[in-house]
Amino acid sequence: MRVRVEFTTEPFDLDEVPGHAVAAREAVEGAQGLESVDVGPFGTTAEGDAEAVLAAVDTVLRRSLRAGASRVTLQVNVVDAADGDAG
Repeated sequence: MRVRVEFTTEPFDLDEVPGHAVAAREAVEGAQGLESVDVGPFGTTAEGDAEAVLAAVDTVLRRSLRAGASRVTLQVNVVDAADGDAG
């Protein structure tokens, strides 16, 4: 199954990139098996096999929270369910 994840970390800082955002970006950029990674100023998206995306989400959450994020907003969508398997 292929899934797409989109997440943001807070609090926002318009003057410089917060440490929690850097930690999240590094986690997703270093994750194996992700495709179509798009890092933006207010959100990041990535797509790939469900196992790769879920492993990356775990790393993003742990690293960004340790680096000072007070909130992580996360959305995961199924892009393509192989053989009708959505779970």
